[in-house]
Amino acid sequence: MMGSKLNSVKFRTRKSMKIIIVVGLCCFFYVLGAWQRSGVGRGDSIALKITRETECGILPNLNFETHHSNDATIQSSKVKTYKPCSAQYSDYTPCQDQNQAMKFPRENMEYRERHCPPTKEKLRCLIPLPKGYVVPFAWPKSRDYVPYANVPYKSLTIEKAVQNWVQLEGNLFKFPGGGTMFPQGADAYIDELASVIPIADGTVRTALDTGCGVASWGAYLFKQNVLTMSFAPRDSHEAQVQFALERGVPAVIGVLGTIKLPYPSRAFDMVHCSRCLIEWTLNDGMYMMEVDRVLRPGGYWLLSGPPINWRTYYKTWKRSKVDLQKEQKRIEELAKLLCWEKKYEKGDIAIWKKKINDGSCQRERNSSIKMCNVASADDVWYKKMQVCINPFPSVKSLNEIAGGKLKKFPDRLYAVPPRVSSGSVPGITSESYEEDNKLWKKHVNAYRKMNRLLSYGRYRNILDMNAGLGGFAAALESSDSNSWVMNVAPTIAKKNTLGIIYERGLIGIYHDWCEVFSTYPRSYDLIHASGVLSLYQNKCEMDDILLEMDRILRPEGTVIFRDSVDVVIKVRKLASGMRWKTRMLDHEDGPLVAEKILIAVKTYWVVDSKNSTMYSNGKSV
Repeated sequence: MMGSKLNSVKFRTRKSMKIIIVVGLCCFFYVLGAWQRSGVGRGDSIALKITRETECGILPNLNFETHHSNDATIQSSKVKTYKPCSAQYSDYTPCQDQNQAMKFPRENMEYRERHCPPTKEKLRCLIPLPKGYVVPFAWPKSRDYVPYANVPYKSLTIEKAVQNWVQLEGNLFKFPGGGTMFPQGADAYIDELASVIPIADGTVRTALDTGCGVASWGAYLFKQNVLTMSFAPRDSHEAQVQFALERGVPAVIGVLGTIKLPYPSRAFDMVHCSRCLIEWTLNDGMYMMEVDRVLRPGGYWLLSGPPINWRTYYKTWKRSKVDLQKEQKRIEELAKLLCWEKKYEKGDIAIWKKKINDGSCQRERNSSIKMCNVASADDVWYKKMQVCINPFPSVKSLNEIAGGKLKKFPDRLYAVPPRVSSGSVPGITSESYEEDNKLWKKHVNAYRKMNRLLSYGRYRNILDMNAGLGGFAAALESSDSNSWVMNVAPTIAKKNTLGIIYERGLIGIYHDWCEVFSTYPRSYDLIHASGVLSLYQNKCEMDDILLEMDRILRPEGTVIFRDSVDVVIKVRKLASGMRWKTRMLDHEDGPLVAEKILIAVKTYWVVDSKNSTMYSNGKSV
């Protein structure tokens, strides 16, 4: 009897111990899972360390080791070292090289278009800084002042002196805000436009400035929360796009020539030409038709300069009254053909508004102009312009806006874009769009922990090399009004999402990263590269893409890579030969996730007369 009781007690004790062990293990794995998902612990302490180390704009002593890769491994393996280019290449733009351009026809501005060097002629070296280069001023001071050493070209201060484009004051360029057709300043000019166009209420968010000069129009529209994509060729007006970027204004090197603009259809709420010197009536109005392609239904086209107000300026322009009158008449005819309604003409300014659908316009039935193929509207990379009109998307009523109605900004930023809700982009639904937004809010929050400078306005000009649906830019836009993002849609991506990005009130461009970008050296403060190197595996050399990133990144600028661990390890090795400081981090969901993050910072170095490298700390190599 006693033995039976003892056995019963032992059984109950063992059973209790099993329950305690099971409960204990459950609690342990619950806490472990929560730790991995929250990033608290090892990853969080690393983020805190990076936060402290980035307060001066650069990441010193970056020697963090993950279990995937460490500095000893990099040092023990053979690392390719990239030498600096000659000082003459400090402003090198390979695909818009002036000497190369002269080999191409001048007709239709073909010689000012992209003409990239063949692979064997590529420079595989690091672009040096101009002598005396300093980090640009923070916004908004950068809008008005640029250090002379950063863009050492004086010609515009003389050529455009009376138009208030730019002035040289000591060792600084000052930008009074003037333009050829608004020498008294952009503010007064924009106020006049706003008397006709709903600029201030969020209806107009995205704008295109064709032949932008130093981009003062776009610079001053920031106050109205309008985001402007500006472009101009690299021509006799030295470095006008470079000035724009140094000022903190979105711009690319570009021209209306023979190929389509690198933007999707129905991208812009407003397109602007202020004495842009584009021959709008050339080739049966082909350039106006290209503007029509990128202009949204209900959008506005602004023209100031020839031939508007020709009675006042015909002598100044050294053209006959008859020619100018004939040119304006032809513009009016083309505008009618495109279903643009003239809303305003006073003094130097004329404004047209594009109809909201084809049912609200009466095209001439006997017109000789053909309609473009709908399927080719967004197929633009190196595709020739055609003399044809892009048809409006179909509508069910006369009051419906073709392509879908957009909300006013900022509501537009997270509203489901019409291209998504209509199913225009295969594979993207309203649900997947919402999930993508949640994911990028999470990623950007993690980036802020890793680099506090993201929260303190250190980065003005930002480039997203593989923008997807624009989630990265949207997450930044919703919390940082001092930065803007150039969203790049790679031309080899499976899904064409750039139209969605524009419908969110963001801007971007098509590009193939096997070629260099249409910009000057030192254009961006921060580059985001999520999955872009995996995308281009077996397409072109990784070091060519990294060298291009180095060319367009400012000294002490940052790159955030997000990619598979194998790609990140390879990037880290190549970066060590490019004078970049790097730190490899686990995914925000923990070390078991194969995707990793690499933060790289470009060091400040210059080349002396002997072509030896000097770093900011005074050490030479």
